[in-house]
Amino acid sequence: MDEVYDCGDSLLVKKAGQEEMVPLSSIININEQTTMITLRLVRGGKFGTDISFSPSKHSPLGLVPFKFPKNEVAEDLIIRVDRARSQRIT
Repeated sequence: MDEVYDCGDSLLVKKAGQEEMVPLSSIININEQTTMITLRLVRGGKFGTDISFSPSKHSPLGLVPFKFPKNEVAEDLIIRVDRARSQRIT
């Protein structure tokens, strides 16, 4: 992805001029690598079932971007996705 923004209960993902909102409840797995985070989605959207990105501290749209080092981003997402998934199941 070119850009990924944290919007609370969802992520705004952008690539090549297209964008999509991804609810945290639709994420089934988070894989953290050295400089990349890959999200696996329940169902593929505009960008498929896997969304990969490197956390950024810049926000050209004025939305709230991720502002943590990569490990904290992944840990925060894992916790929030688990909570969102629990709500989806009930």
